[in-house]
Amino acid sequence: MSAPYPPMLAHYRSLKDEHPEWLLFYRMGDFYEMFFEDAVLAARELELTLTGRDAGDHGRIPMAGVPHHAVETYLTRLIERGFRVAICEQMEDPRQAKGLVRREVVRVVTPGTVVEGGLLADRRNNFLAAVSRRQDRFGLAYGDLSTGELVATECQGEPQLRAELARIQPSELLVPLSRKAFEAAAWGRSPGRRGGALLGDGWDEVLPPDAPATPVASEWLAPDMLERRLCEAFGVRSLEGFGLQDRPLAREAVHQVLVYARETRRDQAIAFTGVRTVVLDDHLHLDAQTRRNLELVQTSRDGQLEGSLLSVLDRTRTAMGARCLRQWLLHPLARLEPIARRHDAVAELVGDPGLRALLQGRLESLRDLERLSRRLATGQASARDLVALKDGLLNLDPVMDRLLSCESALLQASGPIPPDLLELARRLEASLVDVPPIALTDGGLIRPGVDAHLDETRALLADGKDWLATFEAAEKARTGIKSLKIGHSRTFGYFIEVTHANREAVPEDYQRKQTLVNAERYVTPVLREREMAITTAQERMGQIEYALFTALRDELATWGEHLQDLATHVARVDALAALAEVAVRGDWVRPDLDESRALDLQASRHPVLETRLPPGRFVPNDATLDASGDVRLVVITGPNMAGKSTYMRQVALAVLLAQMGSFVPARSARIGLVDRIFTRVGAVDDLATGQSTFMVEMSETAHILRHATERSLVVLDEIGRGTSTFDGISIAWSVSEHLVEQVRARSLFATHYHELTALALSLDGVRNCRVTVEETPDGVVFLHRVVPGGADRSYGIEVARLAGLPAEVVARSRQVLAEIERRNRLSLSLRQTLRDELSEGNTAQLPLFDLGTGWS
Repeated sequence: MSAPYPPMLAHYRSLKDEHPEWLLFYRMGDFYEMFFEDAVLAARELELTLTGRDAGDHGRIPMAGVPHHAVETYLTRLIERGFRVAICEQMEDPRQAKGLVRREVVRVVTPGTVVEGGLLADRRNNFLAAVSRRQDRFGLAYGDLSTGELVATECQGEPQLRAELARIQPSELLVPLSRKAFEAAAWGRSPGRRGGALLGDGWDEVLPPDAPATPVASEWLAPDMLERRLCEAFGVRSLEGFGLQDRPLAREAVHQVLVYARETRRDQAIAFTGVRTVVLDDHLHLDAQTRRNLELVQTSRDGQLEGSLLSVLDRTRTAMGARCLRQWLLHPLARLEPIARRHDAVAELVGDPGLRALLQGRLESLRDLERLSRRLATGQASARDLVALKDGLLNLDPVMDRLLSCESALLQASGPIPPDLLELARRLEASLVDVPPIALTDGGLIRPGVDAHLDETRALLADGKDWLATFEAAEKARTGIKSLKIGHSRTFGYFIEVTHANREAVPEDYQRKQTLVNAERYVTPVLREREMAITTAQERMGQIEYALFTALRDELATWGEHLQDLATHVARVDALAALAEVAVRGDWVRPDLDESRALDLQASRHPVLETRLPPGRFVPNDATLDASGDVRLVVITGPNMAGKSTYMRQVALAVLLAQMGSFVPARSARIGLVDRIFTRVGAVDDLATGQSTFMVEMSETAHILRHATERSLVVLDEIGRGTSTFDGISIAWSVSEHLVEQVRARSLFATHYHELTALALSLDGVRNCRVTVEETPDGVVFLHRVVPGGADRSYGIEVARLAGLPAEVVARSRQVLAEIERRNRLSLSLRQTLRDELSEGNTAQLPLFDLGTGWS
């Protein structure tokens, strides 16, 4: 039997043994300390100095710590790396403790349960998500503890689940495992995070390799208890009002989120008061590749916001409005009525510059009401939070009154701020100082004149400070020590400080309290007595102020549900105003949406590229598709750098913008509702799964062909280029045929295989377009104009020259090309002879060759 650790380390060890997957921050005075293996890990991850502590018979054990006032900085770094950190606080004043200070783990900070403002990104949600599974059907729930939003849905099949996870990008994903798989996954984790261990139970084949998975034991999901627990959590008798009654997998996922949130937040109230159920078919489906290819929220090259569609759209004035707009962008609608409501609101704001100016001015300085109201609801609101809520209410009052006169239902939805709530805001303004201190118990929160007892106590404190100044002057005169001074520290209280040079002049009634390098500190009975009086007054002042503050906070908390509704409405109005501002600045138009399968864009433009070019430089282009009419597939040819990819992306973005509720960059736009947008633009090797570029390309294409419908929009760029020319053309040809004849989706297909232009001769519903260039003596000029017809050459050598290839390489390329073209002409002649001979023998010919397209 090993020797016991000293009491404090034994307590630390017991907490650590209960939850080895946590990093344990153990409060000791002004520091959070870590010991044993946690100290080694933290020193490495946080670049801390690794020290040691005596552990009795165990010798010195590793130790590292971080100052409590800077803990958020260190937590941020750990959370970003996927760690989970248990915060163990001192539950009593060490000066009053008898024996070992009582300490308890008060919360566990994980990537998905963060609510502290310093650890969160302002303009995007921080989702804790959970999944459940029955064969090929999945439940998904995700909630943001900082805003109180909780959403649940069910997904049919792995692709739909992956698409939703890619859309919401959860910070943490709870995955239920059997006991055996859970224990195996736990053994594979480093303290605080999943360390690359396989999950098991089939989840590794379902979830993306980079999913921020946290294994949880599946016994959480006991079906006989689950519904009752959810009703208790939400304070309802039935789940029908939330749309969960007939969605068992969604219920399981919601239950996981609630249980995990309660486990990690301990005795702190959980912000979720309800759940919103989403039907995925009510929204436009976008898979992960499409979001990446269209660069909705970050660029595909370097993952930056600048250059994405969101960077153009986000003219919001508040963090909550930015989060709302981001969700709309990543989750466009697929039903006419809700889309029309957003378009109506944007149109009204576009036509009313005065209303836009009012909104912009009032919202500019507004704090994050959504997260502030959640902190209020959970009892965590500080005095500064109450000041921010008060400012928000008083700022929004004229805005809400003005919105009541709007015609759009979305703009006037919330109604006016109740008079009683406004009166409470004015009392907050009269009671709280403009910039309260962070600490709630040290005083300085309440204005003078609010409470007579508080004013009286403050007067006593002011008298005490005057007394100290008089006492210091008297002691200087009595001792003759001119450098003598009265000081104070949190540890030693009030003292008289005398330098060593004047030590001989110290009176006998001075009692030594502390020795410094250059001075001694003393106290006297008189000073001790006055210190007790001052301390008592300070404590009393802090108690009175805290009681006044909590009374105001509790009263405001009774308005919590109304404040949350108000915050949600303001976020929506802010997002709508941002879309209106973009529409006005960019001369965008309201699209005409209907139930047809048509797509007609006149003079459409790319919403991002247009803003990055000088005014008037971007070349607009038309686009016409009709899945039930003459044009289902447009084959686009032309050289690299001419604008094929830009053209296709701007068409897809116009559809997406229209269905998220935005205006679109075009002269006019008619769009039949789209259920899904698929894009396959470029590919790279997938090293994680060992797939080549061509395999990735074919996998993505297969996914499109299997899941696209006649209401989908499909954008394909260079299908088949990852293999030989003959294989590539064959695949591209057959994919095109399948899209036109079987899927019947509206499709755009950019290619360098000019042979594919012959599709228009054999298939109904195919049209050729080309991006024009102008040949000059100095080379080619890209005109970026899309016109009917097919290109007959690629101008690849000209593009290579413009890219900076050495002149001798360009010249040699032209020589090789001339020789290849000469041999190709001979080959065509020989093949024609062979065709004639085969034809005389009545041998069936491949339709592709019968078209005489001249490819080799």
